[in-house]
Amino acid sequence: MSESDTELAKDLGLVSAMTIGIGTMIGAGIFVLPGVAAQEAGPIVVASFVVGGVIAMVNALSISEIGTAMPKAGGGYYYVNRSLGPVFGSIAGMGDWMGLAFASAFYSIGFGQYLTTLAPIPGVLFLNDIQIGALIAGGLFVGVNYIGAKETGNVQTIIVTILLAILTVLAAVGIFSFDWGTVVGDGGLAPMGYGQILPGTALVFVSFLGYAKIATVGEELKNPGKNLPRAIIGSVAIVTVIYAIIVGLMVGVVPWPELSQEAPVAQVAETVFPESVLGVGGVAAGAATAMTLGALLATASSANASILASARINFAMGRDRIVTDWLNEIHPNYSTPYRSIVLTGGMILFFIAALGRDIETLAKAASVLHLIVYALMNVALIVFREFDPDYDPQFRVPLYPITPAVGAVLSLGLVAFMAPKEILISGGFVVFAVVWYFVYARARTPLEGVLSTHIRSEESDVPDSVVSAADTVAPNGDAGPTIMVALSNPQTEKSLMRLGCAMASAQDGRLLATHVVTVPDQTSLARAREEHVERASEQLFAQAREDAGGYDVPVETVSILSHRGFTEVFDAAREHDVDTLIMGRGDHLAEGRAERTVDEIAHDLPCDVLVFDGDQFEPDRVLVPTAGGPSSDLSAAVVAALEERAGSEVTLLHVADNEDDGRAFLDSWTEAHDLGDARSVVETGSFEDALERHAQDATLIVVGATEEGLLSRLVSGSLVFDALEDLDVPVLLAEKAHERSLWERLFG
Repeated sequence: MSESDTELAKDLGLVSAMTIGIGTMIGAGIFVLPGVAAQEAGPIVVASFVVGGVIAMVNALSISEIGTAMPKAGGGYYYVNRSLGPVFGSIAGMGDWMGLAFASAFYSIGFGQYLTTLAPIPGVLFLNDIQIGALIAGGLFVGVNYIGAKETGNVQTIIVTILLAILTVLAAVGIFSFDWGTVVGDGGLAPMGYGQILPGTALVFVSFLGYAKIATVGEELKNPGKNLPRAIIGSVAIVTVIYAIIVGLMVGVVPWPELSQEAPVAQVAETVFPESVLGVGGVAAGAATAMTLGALLATASSANASILASARINFAMGRDRIVTDWLNEIHPNYSTPYRSIVLTGGMILFFIAALGRDIETLAKAASVLHLIVYALMNVALIVFREFDPDYDPQFRVPLYPITPAVGAVLSLGLVAFMAPKEILISGGFVVFAVVWYFVYARARTPLEGVLSTHIRSEESDVPDSVVSAADTVAPNGDAGPTIMVALSNPQTEKSLMRLGCAMASAQDGRLLATHVVTVPDQTSLARAREEHVERASEQLFAQAREDAGGYDVPVETVSILSHRGFTEVFDAAREHDVDTLIMGRGDHLAEGRAERTVDEIAHDLPCDVLVFDGDQFEPDRVLVPTAGGPSSDLSAAVVAALEERAGSEVTLLHVADNEDDGRAFLDSWTEAHDLGDARSVVETGSFEDALERHAQDATLIVVGATEEGLLSRLVSGSLVFDALEDLDVPVLLAEKAHERSLWERLFG
């Protein structure tokens, strides 16, 4: 149903970003696949890894450009959906999601293979020992994600450092055992022909998945225009060199037909390290054990990261209404999208059980689905460049449009070297994604891609068949407004969330709950993040999600670290393109208005604003004093939503000098705002007296904000607000966003 996020200062450096990419790629690929791939290509398998790196590098260039244009966007799904539209977005989202599930199953099998070298595991029924170990590992990884444990940036850096150290030691010691005669053997470099290089690449390409993950942290990256492409391209280059060195070493130490298909790194370590050093025995066995532990660490890290990433893809698709947001329901205790994790985990365990004996199928299926997404991302880049006037990347791929075109061709071309089995499995998911879009998503998602928008705008110059195709796949959902609730006090959280959910539900919109965590000026935001200061929001958000559970509205939560405190809320409303902001009243609010005094002179409101002043939100009997004006339109929209979603009894109150004139005004106002079921009351005389009489039976008062200006209120106060202050009834102050001149801000 929801997802939490934290908006941060840009505090990730180049090294940290490269660590993310390297750590994601160095997993089961290098620790498991060399032996399997060598049986398919022979010692020329080294070239298969290099070719895989070249294809990844071309795609990395395109991903780098799009990433610098959209540093807050995460994943191929987002780019493809915004560029090519939701039908291709559905394919990309499904491809990413299922590709990660296959990859996680593959990593789990790799974990199981090394685990069985350390401890005997019995087979059960039709499952062998490796599958049982993989199921145990997969279940553990799913459980870790379910309860919310995850790797921090520091842990990821430590893991990468350990893995690189292990592989460096292996290379340094193994170089002395390298023998060219072992490489060429009896059949030469390519005993099965050089044509096996690309089939080998198709098998090992899973080893290069993950570099695109760097783009998902673009929001936190310092100077993303330079550091993001450097991190993506640099991580691919470093990993390609590491693969070439380690795999070349393997086939030069152990004859390729004898290279282990289950634990090749441990086998090579046991071969190159001496049995004893300075009289101390067991060195080779100890080295093999160290390599095994490194393999377990690498496969566990990659599997865990893949499951975590899949939940974020589901959230993005749920936010865009490609899939049901029910899938993103947040656990009340663990604050994780448990339904998404359980569904993804179930598929991972199924793949392990059904396909675990054929690790090639898992690896290639993961690669096919990701290659399809990479091809679509390259096409998306071309569409952005040609048809989106707002597209402004800080990094541009060289040799455009040749580079993205080549990336798309290489990605789809590599798919042709997969076995029919993997193509059929992956193609089935692509077909399912298209069917799902037309059956479910098309009627719900409101987003239209850049390509479709361009075709419609140039309809007279575009062939009719193209326009017809665009119309056929065009979405016809309704976006609805964004209602933002600014949470700060646990005592008022329930009231604000009930109001926000009622508004979002009545208008078919979404709800964005925010919490500003104020960081002292003496503490950097980066340091505050490292100390997990934003955890102060977790309990507040957990209760907010629980309170929103009875409403069928998508809920997103954002924790904001800031030195400026509550004023950050207005910037967040602007940034997230909010339609209505709901917050509680406090000392930070100017008298009778939603803005701070200084902000009132300098700025207009970013959106419509509702300010709740009270302890309990009980909309059973709502009193609405009105005299017209822009903010009364917002008051009417609020009470209409409360009538529909909360069953409120509404009384409209208008105080006039003449009863007939007052009745004519109120009847006209009621009809204009479709509040015919409300009770209308016209009074003459004192506004304060009329308000006090009718407020006695009300549980909530909804009133439009005063139009009096700052200086006017400083001199004489606000008549409406002063009257409301004396009542023991919760008040909801509504202020409509509208432009005001400096004179109006000062004098009303």
